[in-house]
Amino acid sequence: MTRLSRRTFLAACAASAAAQARDIAQLSAFGAVPASGDVDVVIIGAGAAGIAAARRVAAANQRFALLEAADRVGGRCVTDARSFGAPFDRGAHWIHKPDSNPLARLATGFDIYPAPRAQSLRVPPRAARDGELEQYFSALVRSSRAIMDAGRGKVDVAARAALPRDLGDWQASVEFTLGPYSTGKELAQLSAADFARAGERETDAFCRQGYGALLAKLAANIPVQLSTPVTEVDWSSGLEVRTPKGRIRARTAIVTVSTGVLASGAIQFTPALPKRQLDAVNALSLGSFEHVAFELTGNPLGLPADDLVFEKAAGPRSATLLANVGGSALCMVEIAGPLARDLAREGEAAMTAYANDWLAGVFGGGARRITRAVATRWSVDPLTRGAFSAASPGNADTRRTLLEPLRERVFFAGEAVHDTLWGTVGGAWESGNRAAESALRKMGALREPEKDKPRPRRRRR
Repeated sequence: MTRLSRRTFLAACAASAAAQARDIAQLSAFGAVPASGDVDVVIIGAGAAGIAAARRVAAANQRFALLEAADRVGGRCVTDARSFGAPFDRGAHWIHKPDSNPLARLATGFDIYPAPRAQSLRVPPRAARDGELEQYFSALVRSSRAIMDAGRGKVDVAARAALPRDLGDWQASVEFTLGPYSTGKELAQLSAADFARAGERETDAFCRQGYGALLAKLAANIPVQLSTPVTEVDWSSGLEVRTPKGRIRARTAIVTVSTGVLASGAIQFTPALPKRQLDAVNALSLGSFEHVAFELTGNPLGLPADDLVFEKAAGPRSATLLANVGGSALCMVEIAGPLARDLAREGEAAMTAYANDWLAGVFGGGARRITRAVATRWSVDPLTRGAFSAASPGNADTRRTLLEPLRERVFFAGEAVHDTLWGTVGGAWESGNRAAESALRKMGALREPEKDKPRPRRRRR
């Protein structure tokens, strides 16, 4: 099966990635500032975008303050090494396009290994037959192409409206795989143009030590003010950022928090964000994607390492299984879309109960019952409020709106501000690097790229 993905974006930032790969032991000299003070750049949020921005600003020898509301770095990409005594990623874990992913290129000392190309399908409670596999993959490929074709049209429609009419009893499976599993949202709430710009990918990888651990390592030499939530960004005349610990004045600011946090009003902007930016934030609301992690010792399901198992769904209440992560006994039932949001609101017990019922239905009554599990609840976490952004129908272009700075002082970054790599850690990283370079240019700390001058015409004799 061709794994759905977002289109690769690299060329514009290749030089910056190479510069950031250098030794950054000197970064602490530029970033260390008190809770109150003056800096060149204040960066709000220490996820992938914030870390990338801080590294770029530090490489330009500018003073910065990196503020993070949580007690850790990583944002929605964090590795848990305590719950099971082995690392597992509570958030993002797919390393898309590892050959060109900027984080994979910076992963010195980490084991980046390819994810299996094949995936499994169950027709509960048995494994799918060859003919059923062929039908499912054919329906999936035809549907993906139909949505992408519709997304290239003049009118941005809902992705569901573009589906072929002859999917039959594969309809629910296709809608789950292309909708909640791939984007965190149902196809009826998803822009076909946004889906088309994301494109496809055929190669993915995992980090054996954890994707979040890799991100944390890249932030190791960067001074971060943890447990420091920003309450207000005052961009009325100068620029001042307020936290419970004090005030920081800066020449520019880079805001990397999720669109869910921006929409919640947790950070007050003075003056308020313009309607254009507010509409973009609301149009790029976050979908839901949760994990229920547990151990199945002895491989009772007989699945290979890192096997991704889908089911022939009978309705919208579906899930997937990522089995034997990295060859270990760790497994994850992955729940997405409205179902994930509702279960997260009910609590970990409800999520674990659903995972048990789903496993029993997909693998039969003999499937071993989960006795100890860890469930994520990104949908109700006040510091994230969801998984990743997905544009609503008619609003794919709003990602470009968030690229527009406020009075050349406030810049936005994060996965939601990337046209083609939205929903990915790599996209957030590229966006943070790009925002930092824009801020540096406005401050005169980085040269504007030279434009090719037209050659003078020669007059003919």
